[in-house]
Amino acid sequence: MSQVTTIILIAIALSTVLAIVSFWLPQITPDYEKLSPYECGFDPLGTARLPFSLRFFLVAILFLLFDLEIALLLPLPWGDQLSNPLLTFMWASAVLVLLTLGLIYEWLQGGLEWAE
Repeated sequence: MSQVTTIILIAIALSTVLAIVSFWLPQITPDYEKLSPYECGFDPLGTARLPFSLRFFLVAILFLLFDLEIALLLPLPWGDQLSNPLLTFMWASAVLVLLTLGLIYEWLQGGLEWAE
């Protein structure tokens, strides 16, 4: 038997044994203390499942969008060595203008304000 086959068989056997043992080993006995939410030793005052604000997600998405913009514009300095560098500059400018217009629109609509 080849060495690769032996390693694959050992990996499959080990992962199977570990998966079976992980189902049998823990003792699952939930009680009131384990099921109650922990809040620094105090009794919970409200529900532990408060929804996040949609404004938080909007700011997070805007951050990711502008972070990806940097990744898209990173190859721009190398674009001047192409046969037509003006075309690369025009595409990069179009991306920046589109993102800037979207940011201005969100700003004017009040989507970036935390308090209403």
